[in-house]
Amino acid sequence: MLIRPFTSEDKTAVIELWRKCDLLRPWNDPEKDINRKLASSPELFLVGVLDGKICASAMAGYEGHRGWVNYLAVDPDVQNSGMGRRIMSEVESRLLNLGCPKINVQIRSSNSNAVEFYEKIGYSTDEVISVGKRLIKDGGGQ
Repeated sequence: MLIRPFTSEDKTAVIELWRKCDLLRPWNDPEKDINRKLASSPELFLVGVLDGKICASAMAGYEGHRGWVNYLAVDPDVQNSGMGRRIMSEVESRLLNLGCPKINVQIRSSNSNAVEFYEKIGYSTDEVISVGKRLIKDGGGQ
């Protein structure tokens, strides 16, 4: 798998990957999320390409205190092949090079497969409560 920064030509394939991985929610417009990311540290928006097809993605950020990872996705057809671990390793490397001391990841409480994946690659549950407030409404729901 080749890991490289996202390009605008990847948009349709990445959104389809997110749909296939059940990451899309009505309150998060994926096109708006992509456009927002491209306006802020686009070099931390990575895709994994295998045989010319996008099979993985990770959207990372760093604001000087903590790194964050969103939209980690691996095509279900190739999950459990090490691609998730590889793209997360690249994200970690890039964030470390920026001086990032810690990465936070939010996982939906119902996504036990994601929790298990992150635990396998060295992440642990922090004793925190995640709260949020939507400032711009993209769609229905949260």
